Amino acid sequence: MGSKDISKDVLNAVKRKTGKNITDKEIKNVASGVGPSTIKSEQQLRQLIKQVSKMANVPVAEATVQELVGAIKKSSINPNNMEQMIKTILGKK
Repeated sequence: MGSKDISKDVLNAVKRKTGKNITDKEIKNVASGVGPSTIKSEQQLRQLIKQVSKMANVPVAEATVQELVGAIKKSSINPNNMEQMIKTILGKK
């Protein structure tokens, strides 16, 4: 992710979806463990989804986790674009 600031759009999307304010520091903390290999590893994707779910205090059913993993692996999400991955995860109910 580098030194790029987390988009306020992502933080606002989290707040709208969850009612919880999440700071860019919290997002950066999660993002620091994400790399290109994350997209290729189902286990790492599951862990990322569960981290974001816990951080946003939004429970995610196992069926939804499976659906998200499949959607992310099939998509053309740039593994270096954490904002896009978070938006994808939050877009699922």
